[in-house]
Amino acid sequence: MKSKRYFNTTGFCMPERHYMIDPLRNQKIIFDLIEKTQYFTIHAPRQTGKTTLLHELAHRLNKEGNYISVVFSVESAGYRSITEEIANKKIINSLYSSSGQYLNKKNCPIPPEKYTKDLTLENYLIDWAISQTKPIVLLLDEIDSLYDDVLVSVLRQLRNGFQIRPKRFPSTVALVGLRDVREYKTKVRPSEVSLGSGSPFNIKAESILLGTFTKEEITELYSQHTKDTGQIFLKEVVDRIYELTGGQPWLVNAIAREIVVKILNEDFTKKITLDHVESAKENIIQRRDTHLDSLIDKLKEERVKNIVSAIINGDGVLFDNYDDSLLYCRDLGIISETKPIRIANEIYREIIPRVLNRNLQDSIEEEGETKWYIKSNGKLDMDKLLKAFQEFYSENSEVWLERFDYKEAGPHLLLMAFLQRVINGGGRINREMAVGTGRTDLLIEFNGDKFVLELKLKRMPSARQKGLDQISRYLDTLGMTKGYLILFEIKPSSIIPWETRVKWEEVSYQNKNITIVEM
Repeated sequence: MKSKRYFNTTGFCMPERHYMIDPLRNQKIIFDLIEKTQYFTIHAPRQTGKTTLLHELAHRLNKEGNYISVVFSVESAGYRSITEEIANKKIINSLYSSSGQYLNKKNCPIPPEKYTKDLTLENYLIDWAISQTKPIVLLLDEIDSLYDDVLVSVLRQLRNGFQIRPKRFPSTVALVGLRDVREYKTKVRPSEVSLGSGSPFNIKAESILLGTFTKEEITELYSQHTKDTGQIFLKEVVDRIYELTGGQPWLVNAIAREIVVKILNEDFTKKITLDHVESAKENIIQRRDTHLDSLIDKLKEERVKNIVSAIINGDGVLFDNYDDSLLYCRDLGIISETKPIRIANEIYREIIPRVLNRNLQDSIEEEGETKWYIKSNGKLDMDKLLKAFQEFYSENSEVWLERFDYKEAGPHLLLMAFLQRVINGGGRINREMAVGTGRTDLLIEFNGDKFVLELKLKRMPSARQKGLDQISRYLDTLGMTKGYLILFEIKPSSIIPWETRVKWEEVSYQNKNITIVEM
């Protein structure tokens, strides 16, 4: 029997249509702030459930009957050339049109066209609050779509009204967007930055960052599908999906939808396997859905570039200088809050290098029909593959590194592009990249075999020794005894010519067999 509900990947979730878990489950803080008539911000990356939470919150508050609450978006005023006067009208129109979705007519504000006073958001909210017997909880979505004077004007009007709440202004206002309010001051013109405080919304009591799903919450979400259809997501499947997604809500839903709808064609009698999970991951990456495209778009920004380059290289140098960049990347959902700092989840770790070296991947052509790096028994010849890369790197790297937007991470990205053929041939690459480690670790799985590669830039003479120590420890954690240490020389070939920098050496180190590949 076809399920009435499904895994949602577009728009906000509705319990009667979609599998979802209560977005307010861990948000006692929000109800406490509302009770104390506080103003606050909610921020989270795109497609993590902000709008779902807002709708659920407004409906719940209205149903309980102690408040009247409306969610509305200010995005219609979110372009640079707009005047404050027109922006006010657009924002007020959005508020009025949205109020009808949440409130009966007597609780709605007056239609803007019938408003006789100077039509500013502040005046409009004052008169609405005075006309009501219950306190108003106002939830402004997409607040960070506003620019310059308009953004400052809106925040100032809300700050002015804060003093006369709850009888003559909304009791609680929540500003909702991708970024915390601390970031808003960077979006106004320099002449407008000084507002007598660190932020034009310095009245906020809390800044709430929405988290990702836990493994238990993913299990709860998927169990709703099982209850409706009988189709089970086994524990090993949930565990792997959690590894891939890091609990990012859109990815959690997208993987499940890809398996259930696209791969298994809604045949609920079929068992969901780990192979289905890997196929779903690859399909989503290859298709580059809107969610992934919005992530990719952010990679062009300078402060994102600083962080992502540092993570790919394992650099820790001057990283404290990028604190704002760090918070920005965290708020966008690109990095995790773990220490050391990593790309947020395995799917992002997979797609980011692919996007950054896409042009190179397209230019690397297979030589003939036979896959020359595959042995006659179907196994991967890693030595042959890496020796071919040494040759490719010595012939092409200087041209390609100049073309890379991410020049600092160029050597690592070149090798990952070269190894992409392994994935295309049915293998898998697990990338371990983290700030301050001084390296990137790749675990390649192909036809039952595993290969460990450690990538390291030769910034210091000690790089080789440190690399041997690091790969030895890494092999210990994996219970393996063979690995490859890839050392990239960062000095130009005019100083150290290729004939002396390209080396291949096999050594025994701490009971491990290490192949040192230098270039």
